[in-house]
Amino acid sequence: MSERKTAVQIDFLLEMIQNIEFIVQRHGSVVNALEDTEGQLALLMAVSQIGETLNKIDADTIERLGLEETRKGAYETRNFIVHDYDGVDLYLIEKVIEEYLPEMKSKLERYSI
Repeated sequence: MSERKTAVQIDFLLEMIQNIEFIVQRHGSVVNALEDTEGQLALLMAVSQIGETLNKIDADTIERLGLEETRKGAYETRNFIVHDYDGVDLYLIEKVIEEYLPEMKSKLERYSI
């Protein structure tokens, strides 16, 4: 995969994380955002996009960034959202946003061409 394509994918991931941060900030908390229909839909879409995009990044880059386990979990979360929408565990989404995204953001920000 080209370095340029990877950089675009990483920029997209960072944009999705920033969107999540904005939605959470606007609602005052992750819980409030997930309790709001519009906020919930936006957060679920952004989290699923993160899982989809991470899965498309080549394995060498994922390893270099230390995101092997994160990619696996993010893609599983994406599948959970996309294929079992009515049964999405919002507590799981809350934990993903609060616990996993900050670390992932930090690792992604270290990537540069």
